[in-house]
Amino acid sequence: MSFEIVEATIPEIQAALEAGEITSHQLVLMYLERIADHDKNGLTINSVLEINPDALFIAESLDVERSLQGPRGPMHGIPVLVKDNINTGDKMHTSAGSLALANSFAVEDAFIVTRLREAGAIIMGKANMTEFANFMTNGMPSGFSSRGGQVLNPYNISTPTGGSSAGSAVAVACNFCTVSVGTETSGSILNPGNLGSVIGIKPTVGMISRSGILPLSNTQDTAGPMARTVHDAVLLLNAMLGKDSSDAAMGTSVGRLHEDYTVFLDENGLKGARIGIPRDYYFEELTEEQLALFNASVEQMRAQGAIIIDPADIRTAREISYSSVVLNEFKISLNAYLSRLGPGAPMRTLRDIIDFNHTRPMETLKYGQVTLMDAEYATSGTLTDPQYLRDRATDLKLCKEQGIDAVMKEHNLDALLFPADFGARITSRAGYPSIVVPSGYTAAGAPFGVTFSAQAYQEPLLIKLAYAFEQYTKVRKAPSLQSFI
Repeated sequence: MSFEIVEATIPEIQAALEAGEITSHQLVLMYLERIADHDKNGLTINSVLEINPDALFIAESLDVERSLQGPRGPMHGIPVLVKDNINTGDKMHTSAGSLALANSFAVEDAFIVTRLREAGAIIMGKANMTEFANFMTNGMPSGFSSRGGQVLNPYNISTPTGGSSAGSAVAVACNFCTVSVGTETSGSILNPGNLGSVIGIKPTVGMISRSGILPLSNTQDTAGPMARTVHDAVLLLNAMLGKDSSDAAMGTSVGRLHEDYTVFLDENGLKGARIGIPRDYYFEELTEEQLALFNASVEQMRAQGAIIIDPADIRTAREISYSSVVLNEFKISLNAYLSRLGPGAPMRTLRDIIDFNHTRPMETLKYGQVTLMDAEYATSGTLTDPQYLRDRATDLKLCKEQGIDAVMKEHNLDALLFPADFGARITSRAGYPSIVVPSGYTAAGAPFGVTFSAQAYQEPLLIKLAYAFEQYTKVRKAPSLQSFI
């Protein structure tokens, strides 16, 4: 077979499928072989947690459907991995990386999984993740879970993978799937996207349904696409869209969504765009090499006609500190999720999970569970805690109204530009969208990216900017996995 799977895009795969050069069944087999050779051998990249036992049957049935009726659309017959906190009502588990939930089956698909299946996507398996979205304890390495082990960064195994959608990012980077779905509360798409040299879209909270996703924060959680190209990420985004009346946040999206976001893929999207750089936003945390990569990206944007406002500092940036919002929301959100798993579910409450971990400490408590215990014993579970209520209001004031909104109004900006995933610290609390795009590599081979961020439902603008930058620079390269075997 002459078809080259490495770095193959969705349009290229669809062209090959239509020409009869490959079938979806063969495509899944090719990915499975790569997973066997590179994810479960050598240094064990460990990005794939579970394979759908029906994946090949689903692929073959979609091949038959294509031959008889034609494709449903761009995602027809495309293999997708979803993060292990996203429900699939099939033969796969949904565990959030926890051994306590290793035998937990969802009773039905998450809303976005239903949408993906309707679009003809093949849910090929589950991606490993930082356990409980890195909300289990202090000091746990990103990409580690008691159920799946440690995900490695294929570009430089001595560097982190980022979390918590580590497996989703790494699997895409290594070409173990075509695209993947991650989730983010505060940096969990942008961080591994940056460190894995892939595109990550963190949508506005309310753009994509959260129903059927094991939660962390009711006010900050969202799912989002991860891909090797902006185009592929947007095609996956399109497939996940749909009105879900059971997710209250989606009421904010009425009249603000588009049916097809590929129309915003504009190679000249940076021309005339006003982009602000918050230089005072913890830039001191960058190494000299990373700062040089970021500044080079800024100059490339200028070369494409962008109007750079530098600095465009966020006046409240240094006032933003620890917030108890996620800690308080985790308990009530998780307990509600567990209550809907059905009578046979192994765990019914957060306390059940804590107690289970205590019974198997060698396997489950390598790094402890201090955060789980804080969420259980230091919060009411009713969201009436005075500190929570104050912190929620403060987050909105400092991050949204007096933060991002204020700086964008002051300088008449279209977007903000952050190095790596730095912007997640403030955009997540505002519920605002971001897109991370690869921008280069350090001398040690570690990926480095830039993040475009904007106000609610400004995904069309962000897609234009990200696509124009990607097409102009084209820096992404696949990791050299051969040296790992």
